[in-house]
Amino acid sequence: MESQSDNKGIWKFSQKWEEELLLLQSIIDKTELTETTKWGGPVYVFNKKNVIGLGGFKDYFAIWFFNGVFLKDEKKKLINAQEDRTKSLRQWRFTSKEEINETVILEYIKEAIENEKQEKIIKPSKKEAIVSELLEKEMIQNPALKAAFEKFSPYKQYEFLEYIESAKQEKTRISRIEKVIPMILGNRGLNDKYR
Repeated sequence: MESQSDNKGIWKFSQKWEEELLLLQSIIDKTELTETTKWGGPVYVFNKKNVIGLGGFKDYFAIWFFNGVFLKDEKKKLINAQEDRTKSLRQWRFTSKEEINETVILEYIKEAIENEKQEKIIKPSKKEAIVSELLEKEMIQNPALKAAFEKFSPYKQYEFLEYIESAKQEKTRISRIEKVIPMILGNRGLNDKYR
């Protein structure tokens, strides 16, 4: 049997908060969630969907809500630990046993379970491909334009296409194409000056 401290990753401080985490577990046991172990720590699921997880860190212990973004969070307890990377996950951090308020925690968990029942999730945003026939024609006539366009990232290509095709009238689309051709040839993205 391997010792507790071997390869715990994010759970390596769980022992430091053993009592506190047991207290949280006893509260969570009052809900309809099922405890499983994932990534080396307790994760509670509803209908096989991850709802919350528990963990001990160096300076705090936390409950995280896998779809916490949908919680009303009236008590302002939740934080997004990684603004730029996490869309759904929210953490509720504690630094002492005194901060554990069973009633409020149960309210949050019940709301999370309710959201799961309603299947509230953030669907990965898959952008529809946009085709611009007018730009295609220009590119057939002007191979340099086609080559320059293909050097842009898919995201920047998408911005150009969306800019052109979001115009309702053909004459507007044509004038937008005239505007973007020098940008494409000059290797400037549509919104580069704002970036």
